[in-house]
Amino acid sequence: MNTTTKIRTYSISDLAKEFDVTTRTIRFYEQQGLLNPTRQGQTRIYSPKDRVRLMLTLRGKRLGFSLAESKELFDMYDSTTEGDEKQLLYMLNILEKKQADMRQQLRDIQRLQEELNNAEDRCLEALNKVRSGKRQKQKAG
Repeated sequence: MNTTTKIRTYSISDLAKEFDVTTRTIRFYEQQGLLNPTRQGQTRIYSPKDRVRLMLTLRGKRLGFSLAESKELFDMYDSTTEGDEKQLLYMLNILEKKQADMRQQLRDIQRLQEELNNAEDRCLEALNKVRSGKRQKQKAG
């Protein structure tokens, strides 16, 4: 008895809808080597692996990873075996650097938020002074 398991595949429009990106974006990621669909005639057929890579690429982009950095991580992951210590250490180093960058960005954002809050407080204080000055003029006038 021959039992075959059908693996879920995706069209370019399936992925574009799911991740709210254009088909052009997906083709661009394919040109950059981030995705590797098979073809049936002119139709691209994306695997679950391609879907995960697209999701990780988009998430990485939001978090500040360049497409080249994402590709490098994918390539290393694909070529890494359990005993490939050098590549694993390199990958860990890249991830640690990115985490340090993100922690710095978070500190910068927190500082900026504090500065914006202070500016807002000063504006509200100045606005209250202007309004109270107008009220005093109206009472005197």
